[in-house]
Amino acid sequence: MMDLHSLRYFQTVARLENMTKAAEELRMSQPALSKLIGKLERELRVQLFDRTGKYIRLNEFGKRFLAKVDLALQTLEDGKTELMDLAEQPIGTVVILIHVGSYLLPDMITVFRQRHPEAEFKLLQHDPDRTASQAFDLCISSSTFKILGTESIPLLTEEMMLAVPSGHRLAGRRSVRLSELSEDGFISLKPGKQLRETTDALCRAAGFEPRIIYECDEPSMVRSLVRAGLGVSFIPSITWGGSQGSSVVLLSIEEPLSKRTIELSWYENRYMTKVAREFKAFVQDYYRKLQ
Repeated sequence: MMDLHSLRYFQTVARLENMTKAAEELRMSQPALSKLIGKLERELRVQLFDRTGKYIRLNEFGKRFLAKVDLALQTLEDGKTELMDLAEQPIGTVVILIHVGSYLLPDMITVFRQRHPEAEFKLLQHDPDRTASQAFDLCISSSTFKILGTESIPLLTEEMMLAVPSGHRLAGRRSVRLSELSEDGFISLKPGKQLRETTDALCRAAGFEPRIIYECDEPSMVRSLVRAGLGVSFIPSITWGGSQGSSVVLLSIEEPLSKRTIELSWYENRYMTKVAREFKAFVQDYYRKLQ
């Protein structure tokens, strides 16, 4: 009969799709792990993996079973957390999936830990290939992004502005139509970032595809390249830190409408610890004050 250990072993093998790596992670021999997976398959009366030589790949049976195993193990973990919380032994770790507003997060955590020094944080960066399976307490994202099984509340609506070097031909203006920059070179975050998806859509709404001349991993690099006069960029008016210095001019966009809403999300059916609930309320208040 299957037990928790065999389910966790299966979960690891399914995640890695490599028996050798899974055995190393689980600190057991590969033959022993292969035997346990084989026993589980015999009990279920189906093959969970397709095997070609030394390679294995999760098949349709395996994918469906993995979804149930993930849910079962997470439910048990939530139950353990809830009992510890009820016993006034809070685990004290808040897991945050951060898609937008990373510039603000260090200050939020610092201020919150001044009030709750026992609180700990685990930060998950946005990974477009893994988001659906990532377990988190709270997610900060734009309103265009949704994760199945979560509910959300708006935190902030901010204007998307254009940052141009002080010597740019439009630097003397207060506002521009986005189409006026259709021939400019843009500095942008890499594809997969929510802001990149938003700004590419704004350019398409203005009738052109942006000519990306630099792609960056971090907002700080985008700002630095604009300050160096190497191109223009979109700048969220609040969550990217306001002023960019005298070498950069921020312009409002007349058309198309250029705003984004940032939301806070959490899973509807997962238990939220006391410290996570307190941080959730703190984040709402923090963003409210920004406006």
